[in-house]
Amino acid sequence: MAIEFLEWLAATPLSSGLRRSALVYMAVNAAHILSIGLLIGAILPLDLRLVGLFGSVPLAAIGPFLSRAAAIGLAGAVITGFALFSVKPIEYAGNPAFLAKLGLLVLGIANAALVHTQAAWKRAVLGTAPTFGLRLQAGVSAAVWISAILAGRWIGFI
Repeated sequence: MAIEFLEWLAATPLSSGLRRSALVYMAVNAAHILSIGLLIGAILPLDLRLVGLFGSVPLAAIGPFLSRAAAIGLAGAVITGFALFSVKPIEYAGNPAFLAKLGLLVLGIANAALVHTQAAWKRAVLGTAPTFGLRLQAGVSAAVWISAILAGRWIGFI
């Protein structure tokens, strides 16, 4: 069943359009890189602030903004990443680095969702010092997103 979906995806107009036009592929790839930049550029400063660095910067001021910016970057990266995946879906689906990247993305998204449902996040954004648990989740977040970037770079080398 999965192979049929991947074959179907490879035959879609999206996939064939990206394969036929180097300019379109380049634009989607650039949008993917920019989206990743927005995601990482927002989430790492937020994670670093939560673990205790940059203590003079009020979390109440930057927390909601950086969180939303990271979400926008993530949405852009997922959309453009799916488009890029469609070019060679069978090849990517068998690539261990791609599979690692997907697992890390799921872990990063689950961690972010968990953080945002906790009272500790809401209190921290209102000005209370982050709890140990929230600090730990921020450290995990930073490690997971950096690892996802590394896994993504690894895709082309195996």
